[in-house]
Order: sequence, then structure tokens, then C-alpha cells
Amino acid sequence: MVKTEYLVPNRQKTQETDVSKLEDKDLLILLGGIKELAQIRGYTTVEYKVVAATENYFATSCRIIWIPNYETDGREIVFEALADATSNNTKSFARFFLAAIAENRAFVRCVRNFLKINIVSQEELGDAKLIDDSNILVENPTSPQTLLEKTMKDKGVTFDILKKKLIKEKFEGAENFNTITDIPKVKIFELKFADELSEKFVVIIGFPPPQHPGKESW
Repeated sequence: MVKTEYLVPNRQKTQETDVSKLEDKDLLILLGGIKELAQIRGYTTVEYKVVAATENYFATSCRIIWIPNYETDGREIVFEALADATSNNTKSFARFFLAAIAENRAFVRCVRNFLKINIVSQEELGDAKLIDDSNILVENPTSPQTLLEKTMKDKGVTFDILKKKLIKEKFEGAENFNTITDIPKVKIFELKFADELSEKFVVIIGFPPPQHPGKESW
């Protein structure tokens, strides 16, 4: 399915240089290979949407409309994926181009997931040298969960209040949330009541704070 010219060894997992001797888990697919596969499958539209943007964090969603074929019973298929880029999960000079990296990651993730490609894209890898072997978990100050937690603290919103609000909104799986880390990143960005967190949460997604006179508050 993927031409060997678009496959390279995953140096984080193997020292073998002959890709023909490697399993999928030890390979990486280059961006050019993903683009070619998308063109072969056929699509009509590729749309990007900025989900979050800060100095050290960028998240983008990619939405692709795939052309109908026999596998889809002649139906047009819309597929979407979300990806992010931070100063902690990008390599060397790429840290200066977080927007572009997030865009490419969202694209390859959308294509890979739709076409069920098991080989990881080179675009999706972070820098293994940045990982601390001591197994000490260091909180990422720019992660969506951390930003949400800080906003809630500033606004005096407890996790219990947040959970009750999610349950009231019939948010899937909210009954099982025990901490903020249980809420997936993509779900944080999709919260219907995001604007009710006011100034700082809105800044996270890169827009000026909305005004809602008389709207029910927390």
C-alpha cells in the first residue's frame, strides 16, 4: 500500500536500516507517503480549524471529505482528527513552527485513521531525547487540562461543579470523571459551556472573551 521510498526506520525502536526487514511497528511513514495515499483514495475537501493557540501550544483539527466508492456504498464520507504540537513534543527547530506541525499532524492522523494505516507517521513523533528516563511525571504547563484547571481555580469553579455541569449537559462518560485528567483534550475544546468559563478559557482558544448579559453563571 505504501511505497518503500516513503518508509524509514524508526530510530527510537531499531537500528536496522533495511525497511524490508522491519515490521510496521518499527517503521515510520513520511508526509509525502500520506499525501500520496490520500490522493489515491480520493477526496474533495481538506479543511483545517485552529482549536487552541498559545505561545507554547497549538492544536488543530483536520476535516477531510472523502469521495464515494464501493467501500462506502457510494456515500460521501466525512472524517476528522485532532492533533497538537507543543515545545515539549516537537523536535529541534520544529519547535518554532508549532502551527505548521499541528496542521501536518492533524492531516496525517486523519488520513491514517480513516485508511486504517498502522504505521506511525514521522510527523507525529516528538523528541525522545526530551523524555526523562527517571519516570518522573512533569506537568506540562501548556496542556489543555492544566490550562483548564488554572482557569477553574481563578474563577472559583470546583471539579464537582464542573462534573455536575457536564452531566447536566449529558456529556458522554461524565459520570465516570474523577479528575480533570479524565477529560480528553478534544472534549475540553468541545465543551458547550466553554464561554461560561469567561476570559481565560476563551483566551486559550484564541478569541476575545464573549459578552453574555444576564446569562446564568457558575
